[in-house]
Amino acid sequence: MPSSKFVQHAKKVIEQHPEVFEALLEYERTGKVPKPNPKRRANFTINAKLLRSYREYCQKQGYTMSARIQKFIQEELRKVS
Repeated sequence: MPSSKFVQHAKKVIEQHPEVFEALLEYERTGKVPKPNPKRRANFTINAKLLRSYREYCQKQGYTMSARIQKFIQEELRKVS
């Protein structure tokens, strides 16, 4: 594989899986492999009444709020893809 093709392929892999590249950078920096945790905490503001209502709804339905919100975000992103 010519080097320019290799570089193109490497850039594509990094774009598709940035968490792997970040783990390699962390290993290089610390000498330790970080535990895989693809989830990140998000901080945003939302109407308090809406949040309370949604929390109650999720509890009654047996849903996890974060999983439901993640699904909504994925659906939104599919619309623009």
